[in-house]
Amino acid sequence: MDDDKSRGEPKIGRRRRILNRLRNYLLTGIVVAAPLTITVLLTASFVNWVDSWVKPWIPVRWNPESYVPFPLPGFGLVVAIIVLTALGFLTANIFGRTIIAIGEGILNRMPLIRNLYAALKQIFETALSERSRTFRRAGLIEYPRKGLWALVFIATDAKGEVSHRLPEDDDAISVFLPTTPNPTSGFLLFVPRRDVLVLDMSVEDAAKLVISAGLITPQWPPRPRGGGATSSVPTHPAPSERGEVKVPVRGRLVDEEADPTSAA
Repeated sequence: MDDDKSRGEPKIGRRRRILNRLRNYLLTGIVVAAPLTITVLLTASFVNWVDSWVKPWIPVRWNPESYVPFPLPGFGLVVAIIVLTALGFLTANIFGRTIIAIGEGILNRMPLIRNLYAALKQIFETALSERSRTFRRAGLIEYPRKGLWALVFIATDAKGEVSHRLPEDDDAISVFLPTTPNPTSGFLLFVPRRDVLVLDMSVEDAAKLVISAGLITPQWPPRPRGGGATSSVPTHPAPSERGEVKVPVRGRLVDEEADPTSAA
């Protein structure tokens, strides 16, 4: 009986190794195939959604699907891009701006629609403007209590009535605190500039960190662009050189402009 047990143990160990390898192969296949499949499905869904909106407006004689026996996915998306580009070109001149001004004047006379249009226009102008510095940096703030750090996207300086009502010593800025795993929802916070710890990671890496609930962490220290060696401890200019407050070793505060009178 002892001989039978000794003969059976190698077989069991061999089976376990084979099962472990098969399981690893399966997990590796899922890791490779799942992101690719989801990306393709989302892209196809977006293209089909745009086609479903645009194609019904294309005249039959201009629609290439009228001359071929199979559908052409993406044709509606191409037409939408061309139309939007032409619209932007037309509105860049005086004639186009005049038409837009007339249309906005008509919308401003409608009680409910004018508020919706004004809000949407401001959001798109802020998000798509090349001059905007919205969400160019990511940072950390102590939230919801001291000792707990939350990742935020730095927006702009506090403006308007908010800036006027807050104490002048705070020098408040607006930050967006995203929720996990959906970063499109969150909280708008106005915090003192000195309480924001700016990170070296990009906004894209910060978004990945939020979406993955901390599972995907950006490389640190970041890879050097010139191919040189990177120090493990980030170095920053002295406060007198940049006109900013003293920074901690673990990060850096939001840059504060130097007072020109003090420099003199």
